[in-house]
Amino acid sequence: MVEFKEIEKFDVPEGLQVSQKGNTIHVKGPKGEIEREFLNNYVTVKATGKKVSISVSKQKNYSRAIVGTWKSIINSMFSGVKNGFQYEMKIDYTHFPMRVSVRGQKVVIENFLGERSPRSAQIVGKCSVSVKGDRVFVSGIDRYEVGETAANIERATKIKGFDLRVFQDGIYLIGGN
Repeated sequence: MVEFKEIEKFDVPEGLQVSQKGNTIHVKGPKGEIEREFLNNYVTVKATGKKVSISVSKQKNYSRAIVGTWKSIINSMFSGVKNGFQYEMKIDYTHFPMRVSVRGQKVVIENFLGERSPRSAQIVGKCSVSVKGDRVFVSGIDRYEVGETAANIERATKIKGFDLRVFQDGIYLIGGN
């Protein structure tokens, strides 16, 4: 049997509930619930009551790096269910006005550079996307889903075959928390 030594131990913030089932950590807060699976042969995570601890079986750089990453992910989960995350994006065009709308689980971009066929970007998970004027707001409780949705929107307006210094049309990330 391999013996695990506890490396990191931190408290669960007030108002949040943490539970564990196998390798999955489940965090519940005022904004909603998130669960994530933590799998590794040398690193384990345990949630007991109001404490979360991360243990390793081998004191290697690889294991310590995973401990830091997992601590950051769990703190992001705490922050997400408590405050949420929001990214702000700007719709930028020079000649052809773009029409951006949300249809189901897709963001549809019409008239991009005068193109006849619309471009679309997938909304990941339970994110919400809203368009107000020349701004697009992506919000949710999972940092990875919000970031991936913003990246999908930005990637959908990527221009190929044009000089990027001249054709600066697109939807770009300008801020977030």
